[in-house]
Amino acid sequence: MNLPNKLTLMRIILVPFFAAFLLIDSIPHHFLIALIIFAVASITDMLDGKIARKYNMVTDFGKFADPLADKILVISAFACFIELDIIGAAFIILVLFREFTVTSIRLVAAENGKVVAANMWGKAKTVSQMIAVIVVLINGYIVELIGMGIINISADTPVFSIIDSVLLWISAVLTVISGIIYIKDNFQFIKNAK
Repeated sequence: MNLPNKLTLMRIILVPFFAAFLLIDSIPHHFLIALIIFAVASITDMLDGKIARKYNMVTDFGKFADPLADKILVISAFACFIELDIIGAAFIILVLFREFTVTSIRLVAAENGKVVAANMWGKAKTVSQMIAVIVVLINGYIVELIGMGIINISADTPVFSIIDSVLLWISAVLTVISGIIYIKDNFQFIKNAK
């Protein structure tokens, strides 16, 4: 297994640790720990592709596993956000609908001997989701510090939840746009499916 594929697997392995630290609020600074784990996992996403292209290490496994690892990481964060009452179920249903649709098209294309890589819109969607998750985690940590009395501002200020909502819904819009474009660009696989 080459280095880019190992980085992809590492991203998947980090997911349960990320979710555990995010959800176990009895651990001091749990948002910060979750943020660090998520940031490390996000950096592996950037590195695996760059290394694979630069050193000609692109594999079919990587083409499938890399976007799958992204989905596992981001959807796990969104699922935790539902548990933490940061987003509603409709948000994750929208994301899951897009991801299952795109994955289904990829599987049909693979049956026909075609590997469909992520396009610019899919990458923009992934980056916007990762940025939104990181900002939500930073804001959660700030609120945690306010609750600990380390930062002396009101925890009732809506600015954190407004920023979270705006960034999450920007990522939702990009999720829908990228899904529509992906379906349009690959409709021949749906139309010709046996």
